[in-house]
Amino acid sequence: MTTKIKKPFFRTNTRKTILLIVLTLQFLACAKNETFTIEAFKTTSGWGYSIALKNKIIIKQAIIPVINDSKSFSTKNDALKVAQLVVTRLNQNRSPTITKNDLILLKIKL
Repeated sequence: MTTKIKKPFFRTNTRKTILLIVLTLQFLACAKNETFTIEAFKTTSGWGYSIALKNKIIIKQAIIPVINDSKSFSTKNDALKVAQLVVTRLNQNRSPTITKNDLILLKIKL
């Protein structure tokens, strides 16, 4: 003769809820939530940009990279376009190096 022991309804649902919460928290903890912050700043001869991660500046670029002259970006928009390209590459785990061709494609005034 077998007797079937029925578990209380409340107790099994509580376990499932706790398990779901724990799994959700683990998923959120493992999710990549690094966001880069781009900011343009004024230099003596034009514009530059900085890129920060978790409120710490990781790249500060006051001059246009790649070109031979030490010249700042002529507009704030140009500086931000290059900064956005660098962030895109960082998010793709690629080298953030800018080439002269990148500057031409972004129509940066040299």
